[in-house]
Amino acid sequence: MQRYTHVILVVLSGIVSSFAQDSLNVTMVGSLGMSSAYGVALSSNFAYVADYYDGLKVIDIFDPANPVEVGNFNPPGNAWAVAIADSHAYVADETAGLRVLNVANPALPVEVGSFNSPGYAYGVAVSGNYAYVTDGDTGLWVVNVANPASPSAVGRYRTPGSARGVAVSDHYAFVAYGTAGLRIVDVIDPAHPVEAGFCYTPGTAYGVALSDGYAYVADRDAGLRVIDVSYPVQPVEVGFFDSPGDALGVAVLGNYAYVADWIAGLRVVDVHNPTNPVETGYYDTPSEAHGVAVSGSCAYVADYFHFEIFDCSAALPVPNSEPAHIGRNYSLLPAYPNPFNSATTLSYKVATSGRVRLIIYDILGSRVGTLVDRTVAPGIYSAIWDAGDLASGIYFCRMEAGNFQQARKLVLSK
Repeated sequence: MQRYTHVILVVLSGIVSSFAQDSLNVTMVGSLGMSSAYGVALSSNFAYVADYYDGLKVIDIFDPANPVEVGNFNPPGNAWAVAIADSHAYVADETAGLRVLNVANPALPVEVGSFNSPGYAYGVAVSGNYAYVTDGDTGLWVVNVANPASPSAVGRYRTPGSARGVAVSDHYAFVAYGTAGLRIVDVIDPAHPVEAGFCYTPGTAYGVALSDGYAYVADRDAGLRVIDVSYPVQPVEVGFFDSPGDALGVAVLGNYAYVADWIAGLRVVDVHNPTNPVETGYYDTPSEAHGVAVSGSCAYVADYFHFEIFDCSAALPVPNSEPAHIGRNYSLLPAYPNPFNSATTLSYKVATSGRVRLIIYDILGSRVGTLVDRTVAPGIYSAIWDAGDLASGIYFCRMEAGNFQQARKLVLSK
């Protein structure tokens, strides 16, 4: 059925785009023809579009009303997704694995390295010296890209299902794993990725975005699922939005999630209360919305036969800045792992800018170390406590922030 839909759209795309689209609080401001746009990433004044059959397209978006293609590169496979880090573009190229392009000159992308994964590279995220490639049935691959000219696989994680989208925060990779739902993989040791937790979703997990301790999963016919991942070992779904199409991609900025909803186009969802997502705007795009990226009040959509730019300001009654659910309270979250052998991670939520301290005490109440002592902005943070030089036993971590105090019990077992 999808093949026939594409044929019809090829014939009618020019006719359809000439008519007004069904919309609410969202306005198209610019558009550029594509062959088969699947994914999009932003950097500076450029959008990088994974255009499936035609590879990577580099679009100058300085003037949103007049996007202009300034560069392109057609790798050997089919460009499915793209991530940008420093001056390089990392393309998930389906049958051709990961392709690394130098885009220091956006008008002249040059391939400098590649990693030929054994499956179908559908997604990619980059953090530090590593690229995380979701490779369909072969799972998640951790690729060292410290030298972009020589990417090398250092670790792999596999679970039942087909690995599609991926996002990375701290030392966790959050993988949209098809029928296996959301999988949270601890990659603190890149050579030995280990599953920390999982949350089954009712649909087919296709894309994932992270914000303020929540994972937002594009779950195809089950819409947008909101999962609390502040404690990675026990992720819990707290809310959902049943979108009218098939949720294929998602981006989050501030209080809003932006869903690429296939034939239902772009949906803008207020998630300031994650337990009750509410749609505030939409645009029924001319083609099929596969991917989305956001900057300011503009959404950039990979809409198969088009790359489109939308002004979503009318759909944002709550300013698109700090999420309203950040730090409604302070919290020191449970350590993970706990008990632990030599090191454990403590995550903490901060409500307002100010000084935060995490202090470690032994069972007698004697201070054995200070883990954190700094001024931070509102948000969720993590710190690793290395207790390798201490004896086994019971310890406590106390968080102090203004008048707030909370302690957690820690069990060191060597």
